[in-house]
Amino acid sequence: MRRFVTNISILLGTTALLLQTQAFYLPGVAPHEYHAGDNVPLMVNALTPGSDTQELKSVIPFDYYEKDFGFCQPQEMKSQAESLGSILFGDRIWNSAYEIKMTEAVSCKQLCVAPVTKDQAKFINARIRENYNINWLVDGLPAGHVRPGREPNTEVYSIGFPLGSDVEARRTPKLHNHYEISIDYHHNEVKDSLRVVGIAVRPVSIATPALGQLDCGYKGPEDTPALVLDETKDNSVTYTYSVHWIKMDTAWATRWDKYLLVGEPRIHWFSLVNSIIIVLFLTGMVAMILLRALHKDISRYNQLEAQEDIQEDFGWKLVHGDVFRTPAYPMLLSIIVGNGSQMFLMASVTIVFAALGFLSPSNRGSLATIMIVFYMFFGVIAGFVSARMYKMFGGEAWKSNVLGTAFLFPAVIFGSFLALNFFLINANSSGAVPFGTMLGIVALWFLVSTPLSVIGSYLGFQRPKVEHPVRANQIPRQIPDQVFYLRTIPSMMIGGILPFGAIFIELYFILNSIWFHKIYYVFGFLFLVFGILVVTCAEVTILMCYFQLCAEDYHWWWRAFLTSGASAVYIFLYSIMYYFSTLQIKSFTSMVLYFGWTAIMSLMFFVLSGAIGFFSTMAFVRKIYSSIKID
Repeated sequence: MRRFVTNISILLGTTALLLQTQAFYLPGVAPHEYHAGDNVPLMVNALTPGSDTQELKSVIPFDYYEKDFGFCQPQEMKSQAESLGSILFGDRIWNSAYEIKMTEAVSCKQLCVAPVTKDQAKFINARIRENYNINWLVDGLPAGHVRPGREPNTEVYSIGFPLGSDVEARRTPKLHNHYEISIDYHHNEVKDSLRVVGIAVRPVSIATPALGQLDCGYKGPEDTPALVLDETKDNSVTYTYSVHWIKMDTAWATRWDKYLLVGEPRIHWFSLVNSIIIVLFLTGMVAMILLRALHKDISRYNQLEAQEDIQEDFGWKLVHGDVFRTPAYPMLLSIIVGNGSQMFLMASVTIVFAALGFLSPSNRGSLATIMIVFYMFFGVIAGFVSARMYKMFGGEAWKSNVLGTAFLFPAVIFGSFLALNFFLINANSSGAVPFGTMLGIVALWFLVSTPLSVIGSYLGFQRPKVEHPVRANQIPRQIPDQVFYLRTIPSMMIGGILPFGAIFIELYFILNSIWFHKIYYVFGFLFLVFGILVVTCAEVTILMCYFQLCAEDYHWWWRAFLTSGASAVYIFLYSIMYYFSTLQIKSFTSMVLYFGWTAIMSLMFFVLSGAIGFFSTMAFVRKIYSSIKID
């Protein structure tokens, strides 16, 4: 087994090295060198809903060249090759008709005159009301817009810029058709070249651009008539742009700072301190039980064995003949514990890679790509753990176990993903995964993950059976009536709230990053919070299991998994509160997509956290029952 693990580690390491050229990015490695007059391509990406005021009204991205928008197109449209993760997150990157030359300023250049029908006007106005943002890329940097920060006299750099502006006093929103493009560049004295270190866009709505005049005749928001699309007749839109170059001292290696330092570190530190307090509280409770109550119990039980007078057992020793009895549905428990181990290792390794700086937002979709790759490779762990567990439970239907581990949980996730994809297709969204990509995912599942899972199952079944420290009696012991808080559902909800309490603040930032299309890059905080989550899940499950055994309830196998896994229930409930308190989604499709993706994430977290609680509790139970003398 050790040799097998070594070979798998070498395989994973080799794969990671091969993927570095495509999915990994180390800041400062490969800057693009320009010279004065060189062409600087401006790429366009899908339009995404977002808002500077935390008012999300949709979750459906649209292709930039969706015909209903009517944007100017280049003579020859070319799509940019994207990673698997980038495609899954809805990125659709194309070239554009904008002509930008390094250090050459442009003042009010006409791009095209686009006819807009009344149906297109209705579509565009609806997207403006939903606060859609235009997304551009220049030299790999996303174009952003500068907005006031929460603190006085501060500015925040937000990715994307508004398609238009919707003023409540107006019945029809205004469309931005002129773009003031400001590009920051840095002079590299070593190579005597120029590098792009920033791009900001100030969109403007101008009804009748005066070509040839400065800024297309734009004098200010109050003095310039805005472009309003009439939904009762056909319209004509003139798209123009200006380019300004600003020389900056910003080094190329730090050009992402303005995007990554928009978080609130004080709140992140508060999240970390909050989590640490919960862990210290739980650790104190567990330590008190293990060092005082449990140690006292073991000493008392062993002293009773040495005494001549026969005394009746009591407490958790009383159920020693049933505590390792095979649980109900042993195959299902083995399968989900195996898949939970796979999810846990995937999450752990991905977070470590991200915290070490191997993943960069410059390589779009790299985080999701690496997660998928590691998940596929760790299929061998799922098969191995599931087989070992099923054999320990005395199961004999090994073929069903192998197939269930390889297909049951992935089929639920893939089936849900496929169903949500049909909603995106129906909405004509760029987020709909293409048929070829879908086939690629299925190929990875059947040609990589499934064979590795089968290999892991084979190795697991070849290993000797895990022996319990105490034999199970032939006749099950009757379980006395339990107090309310030790019953299955109440104990699950009590145990699940503490792991959730350790992560809920960080969960808010993660949800903001996902739904508002912001960059999440505080992986140092995430690494610490994930470690705290692991400790919390383990300790709270052990604590509840000890109380349960002391109450003579020996059905702990499923309870151990469900207690820590119940934190996923709170995550889903929190997402419901987040939906009603933060979002303003009204369309049925967006609502289904939001709750569908949230349910998938909650299910994945359920098996991950459940596996943590299960293995920690199993180690605890085996340890305490191997420490007492039993005839």
